[in-house]
Amino acid sequence: MLRQFFDYYRPWKALFWLDFGCAVLSGLLELAFPLAIKGFIDVLLPNGDVALTCLAAVGLLVIYLINAGLMTIVIYWGHMLGINIETEMRCRAFSHLQRLSFSYFDKERTGKLVARVTRDLEEIGEVAHHGPEDLFIAIMTFVGAFALMMTINLELALITAAIVPACVLIVAFFGGRMTRTWRAIYSRVADFNVRLEENIGGIRVVQAFANEEHEKSLFAKDNERYRTTKLSAYKLMAGSSALNYMGMRLIQVVVMVAGAVYVLGGSLSTGGFVAFLLLVSVFFRPLDKIAAVIETYPRGIAGFRRYLELLETQPDVADVPTAAPAPAFKGAVRFDNIGFEYGHGLPVLKDISLDVAAGEKMAFVGQSGAGKTTLLALVPRFYDPQSGGIYIDGLDITGFTLKSLRAQIGIVSQDVYLFGGTLRENIAYGRLGASEHDILEAADKAQLSDMIAQLPDGLDTIVGERGVSLSGGQKQRVAIARIFLKNPPILILDEATSALDTQTERQIQAALDALTVNRTTLIIAHRLDTIRNADRIAVMQDGRIVELGTHADLSTTVGHFARLAN
Repeated sequence: MLRQFFDYYRPWKALFWLDFGCAVLSGLLELAFPLAIKGFIDVLLPNGDVALTCLAAVGLLVIYLINAGLMTIVIYWGHMLGINIETEMRCRAFSHLQRLSFSYFDKERTGKLVARVTRDLEEIGEVAHHGPEDLFIAIMTFVGAFALMMTINLELALITAAIVPACVLIVAFFGGRMTRTWRAIYSRVADFNVRLEENIGGIRVVQAFANEEHEKSLFAKDNERYRTTKLSAYKLMAGSSALNYMGMRLIQVVVMVAGAVYVLGGSLSTGGFVAFLLLVSVFFRPLDKIAAVIETYPRGIAGFRRYLELLETQPDVADVPTAAPAPAFKGAVRFDNIGFEYGHGLPVLKDISLDVAAGEKMAFVGQSGAGKTTLLALVPRFYDPQSGGIYIDGLDITGFTLKSLRAQIGIVSQDVYLFGGTLRENIAYGRLGASEHDILEAADKAQLSDMIAQLPDGLDTIVGERGVSLSGGQKQRVAIARIFLKNPPILILDEATSALDTQTERQIQAALDALTVNRTTLIIAHRLDTIRNADRIAVMQDGRIVELGTHADLSTTVGHFARLAN
């Protein structure tokens, strides 16, 4: 895990060495201060040379000024290093999320994913800055201060060092527990985000059912669990800090008593005694740094583990090594013995075989749960079947890259999702970079022109989160406009006109009929009068195609379609 973590430093080597070098130099200057005090007391004061004393003081101020500059570099450029690494990780996490399959998002909660890409990575950025730097400086300060202490008085140095093993044990014990506690805290934060995301996203449902108190109760429980878990972390921090503080103060008292004995005995000068006391503070200062590490590192480690878990998640649907860009499709689609289930052990599709000719308009009907939407979701490879295969123009779709396959398939679903930007941006999502003329033309074909003309900002009107400022029918027409703009050879219409009034539906249906000329169109419909013009209709039930024929043929036959029609 550490090797993977340090790989993120490679693009920022120069920045790392600048930060690291300045931090080390600053630590060395801190070590020099007790020696300067020793010389001040043992040499300058006895000589009584005021001019030399003032010169030494000026020299000390210059050293402090240099150290202040080094600290400025460490604080600003060091945090820049951490932010750069955090930003790179966030980009990788987001890019990886774009690759994951529908099946992953079927199981994961949005709030938890948001926490992984925000809060977790902020903590990692702090560790990336302070991690190697704090660890090295702590070791260097320990060793350097101890070496200087030995040059002043060996016996006192050994007395001081006796406390170190106990301090190391305290750090190791509390560090492990803090790591586990912070992982639990991250889980609570994710639950928090889920509750907030679901409540805010569904606030209309909450208020429509007057369930505000119920939501407050659920939130209060998550809030209290978060509070309890975080308090346990602070309890550990308090215990660790208290023990470290008492250990440090104890050794200071011991050194004061023993040092006084050595001074009275003549084996230690007054300046050496004062310098040694200062070095004791420097010697144990890494313990304060390590105490801060106990708070920071576990959070970063817990966040990095969750980040790695995300990156290690492999998409169920991905390009095979030999995948090639898809050629321009004519549109013949063949389903060959398709079997599929969502992982619950219950088959959703069972041995479905069907040939759809290029340019044919094929409708799929059946009761809810028959498998219609699932079957058509296999065409753009949102899922892969467990058995059988799908072929376009005689070629297995798994041989195409996902990007090139999906670029030639247009989808309008019943559940329309709009982004929170402008109307123009939402329509142009069908073909990024489309001209104003093309966007307006697509909007006109989707019967949006009158609505756009009435809006004060026209195409630049903000539609709100999930298109909240538009009606259901308007949102569906925006989705249809996207497809007009994309202009693909294969269309999938999943209840594409279900949210429209009868008059608008007829207008849209005429536009869709024009769009489907010489294009393969796969239509899911519950309102059977919308598919009268379909070339063929496949009736599905319990994951199988139980009837196949034209609207006229199926209407005159006593069977599943006739019962649906009735």
